Amino acid sequence: VQLQASGGGLVQAGGSLRLSCAASGRTISRYTMAWFRQPPGKEREFVAAITYSGGRTYHADSVKGRFTISRQNAQNTVYLQMTSLKPEDTAVYYCAADNRKILSDLATPHYDHWGQGTQVTVSS
Repeated sequence: VQLQASGGGLVQAGGSLRLSCAASGRTISRYTMAWFRQPPGKEREFVAAITYSGGRTYHADSVKGRFTISRQNAQNTVYLQMTSLKPEDTAVYYCAADNRKILSDLATPHYDHWGQGTQVTVSS
């Protein structure tokens, strides 16, 4: 499956953005989907994940209450709605997919498929 992330950009602190991850090559309806981010000079970190049915979502503590992951399997797309953005949210955001993930492993960056990343920059 190929993943294409989009929707990044430059936004002021307190603003909002919605990232999209469009999949092709295979339906993602049986895939766990996730968003990770890599701030400048730092390691890639978990942001959010959603189970293949969309019934369960998980968000990192740093974004809980501000970011929401969702999916539309009919459109083969996953979203990350980001609100109340902070300068520390500045990073390259990546979407990822895996059809063999277990719940205890969702936050580790061991996913089979990755998108190319989209830059999010939050100015203070």
